[in-house]
Amino acid sequence: MYLVIRATSAMLALVLLVTTAEAQRIEGRLVHVRDADTIEIASSRGRIAVRLNGVDSPELKELGGRAGKEWVERTYRGKMMSCVLNGQRSYDRWVGICHDPNGNDIGAAIIAAGHGRDCPRYSGGRYRKFETKKSRDIPLKPYCRAR
Repeated sequence: MYLVIRATSAMLALVLLVTTAEAQRIEGRLVHVRDADTIEIASSRGRIAVRLNGVDSPELKELGGRAGKEWVERTYRGKMMSCVLNGQRSYDRWVGICHDPNGNDIGAAIIAAGHGRDCPRYSGGRYRKFETKKSRDIPLKPYCRAR
């Protein structure tokens, strides 16, 4: 009996893991840009706000904030996106990594264009190689520093 319960529990855990992983991928059109590191996707599940994981961009009221938002709008608004959400939330936003129709990571593109920085605490340094002089001039927020 113990082995049956244990096997059933393991099977249930596997089903939940697979279901959760599938539930975390969204695809849809980028319909709104809040700022350079927060976008909204119109998907089959409705409108979903996504905080780009590992990207630190200036807030709208900070130097460069409006320019970053406008760059993301010009480059991506109206395009289809594929986002993998990590299951975490930041305020009203899901946290994830999004790719454009060509498979390019838009977080990397934002940083390479000088409108954001690698946030190592959350990226694990994934975006560091995309930083430019312009992006490194953006002050790194304290919450991005690795612990």
